Amino acid sequence: MPGKINIAIDGPAASGKSTTARLVARALNYIYIDTGAMYRAVTLAVLRAGIDPADENAVENIASGVQIRVQLISGSQHTFLDGEDVSGNLRQPEINRIISIISAFGGVRRLMVLQQQELARPGGVVMDGRDIGTVVLPEAELKVFMLAGVEERARRRMAELQANGIEMSLKDVVAEIENRDRIDSSRDVAPLKPAPEARLLDTTEMSIEEQVRQILHWAKQIIG
Repeated sequence: MPGKINIAIDGPAASGKSTTARLVARALNYIYIDTGAMYRAVTLAVLRAGIDPADENAVENIASGVQIRVQLISGSQHTFLDGEDVSGNLRQPEINRIISIISAFGGVRRLMVLQQQELARPGGVVMDGRDIGTVVLPEAELKVFMLAGVEERARRRMAELQANGIEMSLKDVVAEIENRDRIDSSRDVAPLKPAPEARLLDTTEMSIEEQVRQILHWAKQIIG
């Protein structure tokens, strides 16, 4: 078994994937890749272009015409759209409302998956998303599928939004998450589902520290 493995962490919106994956990567001295940020950057480009997000051809043209790059700066991932660091602009409510539409398009996913696979090729990567274990990194040595109750996920998302100066009611956030779950799970291309060999981790009543500790335990069992 190689010294460095690839870790795929999947799960629905606000299940704790990104925070946990980032801390796991830091503990292992691995590279963390937030694939959701890449889809959010495409969504931002669509919004800026003023096109109908339901127009698949127009959206795919936008996705193929922009350059999306991720870079680690002082230990944190920054996402660049055509050379502009847009990391602070990716949690807007407008993006949350339409990202599931954008990310369901086959052409968009193919473009992003190719980039993600290239980033993970050297190994030593912790990557989170919705189809990492099933599509992006099917050969990942450790696959984790994170779960949490809808209301708990809504509370987490609200805290994230408030930290970015965005106020939404719990009812609205619950509705947004339920809609996102429905779209992500039923899309034709790379639907949200655990890989057969994924280890399920219900984080509803777990702290971030407990989540990180469990995944590190699994990883170290594999690394040896």
